[in-house]
Amino acid sequence: MDTGTLLSFLALDLMLVCVPGADWAYAISAGLRGRSVAPAVGGLVAGYALHTVLAAAGLAVLVAGSPVLLTALTVAGAGYLVWLGWSVLRRPGTPGADRDAPREGAGRAFRRGAVISGLNPKGLLLYLSVLPQFLVTGDGAHLPVAAQTVVMGLAHMACCAAVYLTVGVAARAVLGARPAAARAVVRTSGAAMLGIGALLLVQRLALL
Repeated sequence: MDTGTLLSFLALDLMLVCVPGADWAYAISAGLRGRSVAPAVGGLVAGYALHTVLAAAGLAVLVAGSPVLLTALTVAGAGYLVWLGWSVLRRPGTPGADRDAPREGAGRAFRRGAVISGLNPKGLLLYLSVLPQFLVTGDGAHLPVAAQTVVMGLAHMACCAAVYLTVGVAARAVLGARPAAARAVVRTSGAAMLGIGALLLVQRLALL
């Protein structure tokens, strides 16, 4: 893998990461509700580490080729997003208001983030449809395909960490002193998670 290929992948990947979705919604919500956005973002990155391992091991292709496994993954991820989005809508809170609550602890934030990205079918599709286009095979390959997959997976995780930390910290900095606006943004984030989860459920069930 040469530097040009890696930079091309990074440019495309960064654009994809910058498109708001469930990860953004969770980063914003965590930034406004928890002690620190870092554990939540760490969890999101850990979920993509799982996708990287699956892709490097060839298991991602197996999952994508099995309608039953892919449906189970989609339903589990979508159901969790719906539940989490509804929980946020019911208790939007205010910046720092739940700072000492156990449910807003670093461990819980990390686990939630890992589940959101780990069960996100869009993450799986990224590794199946985007990443393979940049893999070098044959005589021109300087690294095995699995090693190339790991390198690009790490690059994707770095992009996620940078973007989601920026989003969460910016949300806290801008809205931290505006409780009413912060609650509105948290509710919007919750509604986004709920809506994305519901859409994924409908799309997958429609294919059955």
